[in-house]
Amino acid sequence: MNTKTIKLTAFASIGALMLSACVTDPETGERRISKAAIGGIGGALGGYLLGDLIGGRSDRTEKIVGAGIGAVAGAGVGYYMDQQEKKLRERTAGTGIGVERQGDQLVLNMPGDVTFDYNSALVKSQFRAALDSVASTLAEYPSTYIDVYGHTDSTGSDSYNQGLSERRAVSVADYLAGRGVNRARMATMGYGESQLKCSPERSEADYQCNRRVEIRIAPVTQADVNNAR
Repeated sequence: MNTKTIKLTAFASIGALMLSACVTDPETGERRISKAAIGGIGGALGGYLLGDLIGGRSDRTEKIVGAGIGAVAGAGVGYYMDQQEKKLRERTAGTGIGVERQGDQLVLNMPGDVTFDYNSALVKSQFRAALDSVASTLAEYPSTYIDVYGHTDSTGSDSYNQGLSERRAVSVADYLAGRGVNRARMATMGYGESQLKCSPERSEADYQCNRRVEIRIAPVTQADVNNAR
């Protein structure tokens, strides 16, 4: 199944979820989505983080092996990611960066209000120390793939937001590469406003929640290397 098919299937499922989640207000008769369903829809949208790596795992592995980066043995994957998670949490404490564990993968959430100025793809000067800490940890644990995802809120046109999200993802990846993270490990993708984390947007906090960059860190395993040969 290709990426386009996966996305179409995901959005079809989300659409069905939205339809089934509609309730009628007993006083006004208005149809709306229940608050309980909003979290479920957000979880469905967040499923892209659990999909394949940007560009495909086999292609990415070939580039990583070509760059001289080794794999993690099967039994050691959990420990390797445990140690990386521990250091990331320690080094990013109080910076606004969220660290989430998903199986043997890690997701870093960098809110836009602390990472970028409004409508800008230039990393804020005051945030660079925090990103330096992320870079030093990623460089210390080289046997991982790094996917960088850019997102925006729903303000502005779809096409503009798509471009802004792509520029933000590239900006973060370039910054990490400039701090010693091998570029062969990284790939970027912009989602524009298609993956709203906080919806509906009713306050500035909701908009800030959606202006974000996420980094997914996945282990390069020996099985990945064997399959890429």
